Amino acid sequence: ADQLDLSMGLMNVLSSDSDLKCETGVDCRNYGVIDGIPEAKRLLGEMSEVDPDHIIIYGNSSLNVMFDSIARSMTQGVMGNTPWCKLDKVKFLCPVPGYDRHFKITEFFGIEMINVPMTPQGPDMDMVEKLVSEDAAIKGIWCVPMFSNPGGVVYSDETVKRFANLKPAAKDFRIFWDNAYGIHYLYDRPESEQPHILNILEECEKAGNPDMVYEFCSTSKITFPGAGVAAMASSEANVADIKAKLQWQTIGPDKINQLRHVRYFKDINGMKEYMKKHAEIIRPKFEAVLETLEKELGELGIASWSKPVGGYFISFNAQKGCAKAIVAKCKEAGLVLTGAGAAYPYGNDPEDSNIRIAPTLPSTEELSIATALFVTCTKLVTVEKLLAEM
Repeated sequence: ADQLDLSMGLMNVLSSDSDLKCETGVDCRNYGVIDGIPEAKRLLGEMSEVDPDHIIIYGNSSLNVMFDSIARSMTQGVMGNTPWCKLDKVKFLCPVPGYDRHFKITEFFGIEMINVPMTPQGPDMDMVEKLVSEDAAIKGIWCVPMFSNPGGVVYSDETVKRFANLKPAAKDFRIFWDNAYGIHYLYDRPESEQPHILNILEECEKAGNPDMVYEFCSTSKITFPGAGVAAMASSEANVADIKAKLQWQTIGPDKINQLRHVRYFKDINGMKEYMKKHAEIIRPKFEAVLETLEKELGELGIASWSKPVGGYFISFNAQKGCAKAIVAKCKEAGLVLTGAGAAYPYGNDPEDSNIRIAPTLPSTEELSIATALFVTCTKLVTVEKLLAEM
C-alpha cells in the first residue's frame, strides 16, 4: 500500500477542466491512434531505451501484450509464416528459474516448453544457440534480461550479443524480451555504477537480425499495476505486421491514461527520480530478509540465495527435495509463500529446491516474523531429510 500511495498524485494530473488533446491535437477522449500518443511512445521509449517509432502503446498490462503476441502467432502466423496452430509441434525455450506467468501463457496454448539453465550472466547460451539452430519447431524464448524474475540476474553484454547473433532454424523465431524491471534499482548509485543491459534491438540490427525481438515493458511496478501503461517495441517490419492485425482488435487503447502518465512524469528523469522513492520503501525489506537468511543459514551450508540489487524477488535454493516440504510447513504455521516449483514450466522443479521470495507486500514487522518462521521451517525440513538419509 505504501508503494501505491506514492502514485496518488497521478489522480490529480487531469480534471474536467484539463486540455485532453495530445501534442498532435488528437482528442484523447475519442477513438483512434491505435499505437499510442506520441508523448507516451517517447516516455516509454526512453524507459526502455528504444526509438519511439518502434513502439506500440497498449493498455495497462504487458503480460496481456505477451499473451496477445503468442495468440496472434498461433492464429495468424508471424510476418507471413505458417500460423503456429497449423504446425505439428511448437516449442519454446524457458530459462529457469523464471517467471511463472510466462510459462502459463505457453502452457495455455499447448506449446512444449524446454528448460534452459540460468547462469550469473543469463541463460546458458551454448544450449540456446544449439537448440534454436537445430530445431525449426522452436519458435521463441522467454527472457527477463534485467533483474530477472526471480534470480535478479542481469544479462551480460556477451549474452545480449549472442542473442542478437542467433541463427534460428525457424524464420519466425522470436525472442520475447520482457524488460519488466529496467529501471527498478534498489540502491541509489551514480548512473555509471548501476547495472545495465545492451540495447537488444540495436544489437539485432547490427547482427542482421532486426526482426528477431519483441521487447515488452510497462509502468505496472511504477504507478498502479491495475492502471498502468504497457508497451511493445520491435523492428519497423514487426510493428507494421502487428498494427495490420491490431486494427481489427481495437480502435484505440486508453489514451487518457497515457496522457495522465506523461503529464505526471514529464520525462524519463522524472520517472527515475520517482523510482528512488520505491527503492526507499522496499530496500529495507530486502535487506531484512537477506540479513536473517545470512545470520541463520549462512554458515550451515544447507541453502543458497540471490542477493539482488534490483527487481522484486529473492531466489532461494534449499536442499534437493526440500522446497515443497518447506512451503507446506510454512503454510501450516500461517505463512503463505509462492508455490514451490512455480518458477519452472508446468510447475515442475526437477530438483524440488527453488522457492521464490517476494518481500514487497508485508510490513517490515510482518516480514521479520515471516523470515524467522521461514528459516525455522527450512532447518526443520533439512534436518528431517538428513535424518531420513542416515
